[in-house]
Amino acid sequence: MKNISFGLHVPPAAIAYCESLHKQYKFDFFLSRPRRTRLGDFTVKPGFVPRITVNVNLNPYNFLITYLHEVAHCVVHAHYKVRLRKRVAPHGIEWKREFSTLLQPVLDENHFPADILSALIRYSKNPKASTGGDQILFNAIRKYDERENDSSRIALVQLHEGSSFVFQDRLFIRGSLRRTRVLCTDKASKRLYTIPAHALVEAC
Repeated sequence: MKNISFGLHVPPAAIAYCESLHKQYKFDFFLSRPRRTRLGDFTVKPGFVPRITVNVNLNPYNFLITYLHEVAHCVVHAHYKVRLRKRVAPHGIEWKREFSTLLQPVLDENHFPADILSALIRYSKNPKASTGGDQILFNAIRKYDERENDSSRIALVQLHEGSSFVFQDRLFIRGSLRRTRVLCTDKASKRLYTIPAHALVEAC
């Protein structure tokens, strides 16, 4: 396992809990440079230790939620795929159950401000594959970003279908939501792309 100082990234009350999960489930944990397409990920390959990454630039509340989201994938892998050899959906009922369970110890005002907490309690009853898919929770979390808010950028999932937007200096048209990603059309090439629902884009 890699040694990570959670104290630099999560609310103080959550440090011990995050460390205990790291020890219990024995995964490698890495901080990742900021990624536009994901906040964190869980990967595992035969013969290798499971690996979790979380973007280093997330605010403490977003970091904690994302970390627990990825740990839930690790728990599902350990309990269902390895022990029972059972095929499960990435964000199916097993993951929802484990993520909800992992959230319970931090659902109080020692860990989250009131606005995030109320949205997170509701979200925890039936977690979505991405917090970007829950507009109330997404907006509450985003308020605590240290960077200056850019009023021209919003989450892709918040745009109406058919809306035009700029992402990575390219012009797209928003299409339909497909679980955690949105099907979009590049206006120049007419090619179809799936872009993460939580990706920040510039509305036109």
